[in-house]
Amino acid sequence: MKKIFLFISLVTIATIAVFNSCSKKIDEANLSYPLINPTKTDANAGTWKPILLTAASEFACAAPIATTSPDYILQLNEIKSFQNNITTQEKDMVNYWGAGAVLRWNEIMRELVAKHNLPPYQNADGTYPAPNAANPLAYPTFPFSNPPYAARAYAYLSAAQYDACVAGYFYKSLYARTAPFNVDANIKTLLPKSTLPSYPSEDAVVMGASVELLKLLFPGDQDFINQKAEEHKRARLIAGANVRSDLDAGEALGKLVAAKFIGRARNDRAGTAGGNATIWAQIEADCVAKGEVPWFSQETPKRPGMLVLFGKVRTWLFDSLTMVTTIRPPAPPLTGSAQFKAETEEVYQIQKNLTREQKSIATFWSDGVGTYTPPGHWNYIAATEFAQLNFSEARWARNMALLNMSIMDAGVVCWDAKYFYYNPRPMQIDTRIKTDIGLPNFPAYISGHSTFSGAAATVLSYIVPGKAQQFNDMAKEASISRMYGAIHFRSDCEVGITTGNKVGSYAITRGHTDGAE
Repeated sequence: MKKIFLFISLVTIATIAVFNSCSKKIDEANLSYPLINPTKTDANAGTWKPILLTAASEFACAAPIATTSPDYILQLNEIKSFQNNITTQEKDMVNYWGAGAVLRWNEIMRELVAKHNLPPYQNADGTYPAPNAANPLAYPTFPFSNPPYAARAYAYLSAAQYDACVAGYFYKSLYARTAPFNVDANIKTLLPKSTLPSYPSEDAVVMGASVELLKLLFPGDQDFINQKAEEHKRARLIAGANVRSDLDAGEALGKLVAAKFIGRARNDRAGTAGGNATIWAQIEADCVAKGEVPWFSQETPKRPGMLVLFGKVRTWLFDSLTMVTTIRPPAPPLTGSAQFKAETEEVYQIQKNLTREQKSIATFWSDGVGTYTPPGHWNYIAATEFAQLNFSEARWARNMALLNMSIMDAGVVCWDAKYFYYNPRPMQIDTRIKTDIGLPNFPAYISGHSTFSGAAATVLSYIVPGKAQQFNDMAKEASISRMYGAIHFRSDCEVGITTGNKVGSYAITRGHTDGAE
């Protein structure tokens, strides 16, 4: 079998990720990253096209005080007081956050997604409770960060970080206040010296936006989120990278940007994506009326399908008409057709003759309960790749925004197809078929893993064209893993990849026109 090896060599570690055309293994244990030290500063990022902001200057950022003023001298002295008593733990904190604000806040998001990716247990009467954003600490705690929810969360975080960077870099260029280590030679630099103006801090604009979005998405974790924010700010001061006013201005600007994204989130229809009993019954009846075998929950007791109306959630890269007329995939094989019968038998034969390697692949890509989900898996892959490429904070934000907007939109398109066609799972059709990776509680066509992966691989291939083959191989393996796991038919997987590729192309179109190329 032909093998493809992709070595991810990080400056501060000896962690190597080896990608094989049949098995991709990424060792996430003890992973660290190099300090951010961009090859290109992207000082013009304030001119890039924002996502929601009407202009980079939509929200005001007051002019900074002069570096000769008494207040500024006091802020320099604050840095010196920290540096005079620095501990090993504080040095570690500087190095942790020195890897980059976008990288670390995305990592924190993945941690929270995994923590909350636990489906609620049924009530004594056989019904299922639902998380309630209005009462997030009651059981089941809000949210249940299933794959669609997670895809949306990653997208909002990344898009807000990007717009915050565009605004922050605009004001950096406007005010051009130099970094504290250039003002006072007694300020030590514990991070690579940046040639960018320090006001407002790019780390702080990312942090300000991230904190507000994370509090919205994970309201029960606010103490943890606030603690991370304080650590981030303290790390920048100890490092000598920013004075307090650089951080305060950046944080305030990031929060203003976040408010605009929070307003969008409150009205993007995700809050009603769960549907209700009337809608669930109607979808099943419509499927039966077409003469098809409908999907049904195989849990005991039966659980309502996951996020039946997520296909109605507002997308980022195209409108709902485009989704339905241009991107929605064609119908799957009829459940009474010879092709459907053949695909069912294929799944049975794969499972019956499953090799150790195929089982390993199914497990590696399962991304089920308690994980950061398939969208998070692709965020991890992107992070390990981008960390090698010496991107600026603004370019990190831009690239993650393109990736995650496409992954969320892929999820919307996928869930639209799932409940439009309402196709059954292999185990429902042939009781000989079993799975040991967990049976998702929603229809089969099209495969979510495949659609997410097709979109992600398309966007990553645009950002890092030299690795396009590896990304596409990974997407195909993630897709076929669902057949190895016996939970998808071939048409689910192949059409899912194709559909994800289409979604990813819309992100590329935006990338060509955002001013960052």
